[in-house]
Amino acid sequence: MAQAVAKANYKWRVVDIVVAAIIAVASGVIFWGWDIVCTVPLAIFEGVTPGFEGLLNGFWLFGGPLAAIIVRKPGAALFAETLAAFLELTLGNQWGVGGSLIIGIIQGLGAEIAFAVFAYKKWNIGTTLLSGALAGVGCWAYYWATNPSWNAMRVSMYLICSIISGLVIAGVVVWFLSRALAATGVLDRFESGRAEARV
Repeated sequence: MAQAVAKANYKWRVVDIVVAAIIAVASGVIFWGWDIVCTVPLAIFEGVTPGFEGLLNGFWLFGGPLAAIIVRKPGAALFAETLAAFLELTLGNQWGVGGSLIIGIIQGLGAEIAFAVFAYKKWNIGTTLLSGALAGVGCWAYYWATNPSWNAMRVSMYLICSIISGLVIAGVVVWFLSRALAATGVLDRFESGRAEARV
């Protein structure tokens, strides 16, 4: 009986799709807004040392972890990050298909893996942190693959900084944002909201 209930919980409801899509759209608009203003901050951080600009990647990583920790369904992170990236691309930016949609899919896969390795049974700050970190790894992997001229120091620095940024923005901030939303009662139709009510 318990196993049947667990399986039923994996099924997407209409409300799950709608909320994940809303999160994705909001995230995509934020990604696009960050695209507009990020040039100067990226240049400043890169000027400190090549790869240091990875600390700013978290502003493109949070959509997947946020959707996953709220909706709590398999595929939520990948769905939201991909849709957000598609919207970001559609609105127009300097990155093109590769730097928007393809990297978004890779980041979404990274974020998704964090919950998948625990069989979608652990919905806590630890898995949210891991989700943000792995989204950062996905971002790093794309840029390493598309910039073969990077030396080992830059590759290493970019990886470390991307993981830190993912941990902080797509991990810590996302976790506390989800808890703040749950506390308002707007997530009462989700396990994430009911879990907060039980605390």
